[in-house]
Amino acid sequence: MSSTSASATTVGESIVAENASWTFGGNVAETFTDHVRRSVPLYDVGHDLVCKVSDYFIQDGSVAYEIGVSTGALIRQLARRHAKKSARFVGLDIEAAMVDQARKEVGDVPNVRLVTDDALLHEYEPADLIVAYYTVQFIPPKRRQQLIDRLYQALNWGGALLMFEKVRGADARFQDMMSGIYTDFKIDQGYGAEEIVAKSRSLKGVLEPFSTQGNLDLLKRAGFIDITSIMKWVCFEGFLAIK
Repeated sequence: MSSTSASATTVGESIVAENASWTFGGNVAETFTDHVRRSVPLYDVGHDLVCKVSDYFIQDGSVAYEIGVSTGALIRQLARRHAKKSARFVGLDIEAAMVDQARKEVGDVPNVRLVTDDALLHEYEPADLIVAYYTVQFIPPKRRQQLIDRLYQALNWGGALLMFEKVRGADARFQDMMSGIYTDFKIDQGYGAEEIVAKSRSLKGVLEPFSTQGNLDLLKRAGFIDITSIMKWVCFEGFLAIK
């Protein structure tokens, strides 16, 4: 029988985490959708935006990937939106528990395949769209460029990467403001001070956001030239990069 460390603290939605040890495994998947909706501003708005942008890239015969599919909510929306096309949607996640939860969420939606695999090692088919929705920020910085390079290579010419990320401020003053406003957001969502601090402590060394410029540099080094920001809420940003 496993035991919970005395230092473990709830971070909301019955999710328990310890210092510098956040994980998407275990029982996190069971309540993750509710947790992330309360934790990330414009979370569902971003889903809707991804679906609308996908209209410009998904055609008959297209293959689309979601990297870090988590509970499957977004890939389900994408597949349903393009149900009349012969497109295929592949959801990857390294956590088996997340993929199991995604299978429940996706149900019998056709043309969706869910795979437990490492996005850095997966053998990609040529794709017209790849979505990374608050995923790349959890890849260790030393391996992050490798992932973006692989995603660029996987895209067909004219295909797109949609990458949503938490971002750091351009300097210390902006970072302080962004952190304070985001803390206010979490308080407004009903999280207590202990939960907010526990979540922040659990993410040390696990969530490593880059600045807006840092993310643009990642994309440019991979080979992307046509890049634009399509959504921004203080320290959360969505990027559209076309090959």
